[in-house]
Amino acid sequence: MSSPAPIELPYPGDALPLFQRLASYPWSCWLDSQGRGRFDILVADPSITLVTRGAITQVCRDGSCRDHTADPLELLRESLGPWRGPEHLELPFSGGALGYFSYDLARRWFSLPAHATDDMQLPEMAVGIYDWALIVDHATRRCWLAGQDQAALTRAQPLFSTREGHSSARCDDYRVRSAAASDLSVADYDAAFQRIIHYLCAGDCYQVNLTQRFCAEVQGDPFSLYCDLRRANPAPFGAYLNLPFAQVLSASPERFLRVLGRQVETQPIKGTRPRVADPAEDRAQAEALRRSGKDRAENLMIVDLLRNDLGKCCIPGSVQVPTLFAVKTFATVHHLVSTVVGTLAPGRDAIALLRDCLPGGSITGAPKRRAMEIIEELEKHRRGVYCGAVGYIGFDGAMDTNIAIRTLVQQRNRICFGAGGGVVIDSTAGAEYQESLDKAAALLRVLRQHAHPDP
Repeated sequence: MSSPAPIELPYPGDALPLFQRLASYPWSCWLDSQGRGRFDILVADPSITLVTRGAITQVCRDGSCRDHTADPLELLRESLGPWRGPEHLELPFSGGALGYFSYDLARRWFSLPAHATDDMQLPEMAVGIYDWALIVDHATRRCWLAGQDQAALTRAQPLFSTREGHSSARCDDYRVRSAAASDLSVADYDAAFQRIIHYLCAGDCYQVNLTQRFCAEVQGDPFSLYCDLRRANPAPFGAYLNLPFAQVLSASPERFLRVLGRQVETQPIKGTRPRVADPAEDRAQAEALRRSGKDRAENLMIVDLLRNDLGKCCIPGSVQVPTLFAVKTFATVHHLVSTVVGTLAPGRDAIALLRDCLPGGSITGAPKRRAMEIIEELEKHRRGVYCGAVGYIGFDGAMDTNIAIRTLVQQRNRICFGAGGGVVIDSTAGAEYQESLDKAAALLRVLRQHAHPDP
């Protein structure tokens, strides 16, 4: 049965007022281009939810929940059902799976040690199956409500009608009660850095991504903080996920995996310089990044890793690198970005690709598995959502996901985020530590704007 034609709604400009109507709904999610990309996708009220904790995935539908021990991605495939051909080609998503796939979900298919503390105890996968979605297209300045059946559209349309819709979230009244504290002192970072250099010299790896985690005590609705985050640090792959156990606030600059038809694309970031206020100096920073042999070498290592990862699912010879070492400029940093593309082989799909590539090589290092073992040894806390992926897999098999960097996770009255970078043989501890602070700068600044310490 074909899905009904999408309903066109007035173009809102910024999608923020529309999502304010959904923000307090359980499992409401916003894939937010934050003024840097083409589409925003807004969803709520999933018909099915899948939540993976360790060996158990709980699948809930129609008020009934069952626990399963099967592979969570296979359960996701089963919940999506057979792929349906794209009926509305102008829309990226007309329903399907949307949520997060954490860095630690890979433990289901990698045998990794367990040294880091899992203090947040977040699910490794949290995905809803949505029968409708609101799509805002900033290129054509149009807005569509799309659904899998007329009942879904009828259920969703009142949420966005001028007459009946109402705002259920405010962008104010958020308090940060403590300074954001890192889990690594400068001395701790240096000790971990020296251990990585030892592994690099021994030939274990070519590159290892080392991160530190910042946490603060907070009070209030995290959507209020997200309103400020998207203004202060706009990025093309932002997201806000309101989940029962946590809220995810992302201002990610990095695309992880995109599947459109049979075409695959990934855009790894590796190489960073901070922005500066003086325009001439800022241009010099970007040019220094463009010419940096060290940063280009780091980027190329990850490009090679991703070529191999995509090659597991793509037609031999189809994996190409159309863009290498492009400098892209964001609110607080310049990044070195490459693009790797390929064509899915017969019998392979977005879910198979996600399994073969998660977590993204740009936030592990190379070779991936050994780098992840070293990360587990040296970082104090599990990464969780951070360095995983946020995005969608549609009923038509299309996929788009980010790398969940520049991403905060609030759990009750505590908010945490990570920042780091790739360490290679010619890295220096001071420069790598400063790079992690450069990446954290925008998030720390937004938190400080809401500082109200306890008396």
